[in-house]
Amino acid sequence: MGVKVFKTLDEQIEIMKSKNLVIDDIDYTKRVILRENYFFLMGYRHLFLNVDDRKHFKNGTNFRELYSLFYFDRQLRNIIFKNVLIIENNCKSIFAYVLSQKYGYKEDDYLKPENYNRSPDRVKQVNDLLRKMRRQIRVNGAQHEATKHYITNYGYIPLWIVVKVLSFGITSELYTILKKTDQIEIAKYFNVDVDLLISFLPVLSNYRNLCAHEDILYDHHTQKVIPDNMYHSRLNIPFIDGEYIYGKGDLFSVVLIFKYLLSPDDFRLFMKELTYEVDSLSGKLKTIGIDTVLDRMGFPTNYTDILDMD
Repeated sequence: MGVKVFKTLDEQIEIMKSKNLVIDDIDYTKRVILRENYFFLMGYRHLFLNVDDRKHFKNGTNFRELYSLFYFDRQLRNIIFKNVLIIENNCKSIFAYVLSQKYGYKEDDYLKPENYNRSPDRVKQVNDLLRKMRRQIRVNGAQHEATKHYITNYGYIPLWIVVKVLSFGITSELYTILKKTDQIEIAKYFNVDVDLLISFLPVLSNYRNLCAHEDILYDHHTQKVIPDNMYHSRLNIPFIDGEYIYGKGDLFSVVLIFKYLLSPDDFRLFMKELTYEVDSLSGKLKTIGIDTVLDRMGFPTNYTDILDMD
């Protein structure tokens, strides 16, 4: 395996030119690759490569197109991230309310295994997750003013405060170990059934982490998929080999989850921001069309129809 060595900006530009990428402004390109990182930018090359020669760009592909897709993905991450955070906060607040009201709000209450699903196949998961919660409280509790305040003044951290230091991954797994009656009560607040909410939360957690670490978003797929639902059929998404080709573990599945879990006003604002960025990118693409990008995102071309569906 060859050794990767440092390349100057001029050398990086020459490499791009050798791959048939059009550079019409050297100074502009240098500024962009210095600020954004050549390696990260080239992670967006795949849609622009020749079908028969994956090492070279399609004729006429301009660096500005490549950067436009990179910038689109950044804006997309910001939009997705802030809406996942809304749902994360809603979940944590509702979880804390339901569990505190039913079992109590001190550590001895919400960390008691008996307050969770005690079926034999869940005992190990319950114990492991409560151990993780204790660790996050111990490690992160002293880093937040609210948790420090309760520890200092009351000697405990109530559940509605401790959720601040729990990761969304822990929170989503927490839902899976609740007693069925508690799962049902929480799901009612979101107007969904338990199985749907169980499938939604880990997908959102996965995308949340991806956004937080600024990884490539637009063509990401999760290992876990969401169930078929009414929006798949109402949007007439193609059904091939026994499954829908869009809206399962791709980015459009996040849109479907948002449709279920965001408030109507929040979802409408999300769609407005999303379509603005899609339209903006569309005007900057020359060698590929926006439909190519939407397909890679898992979006049907009529994705905006979901806005007015009940």
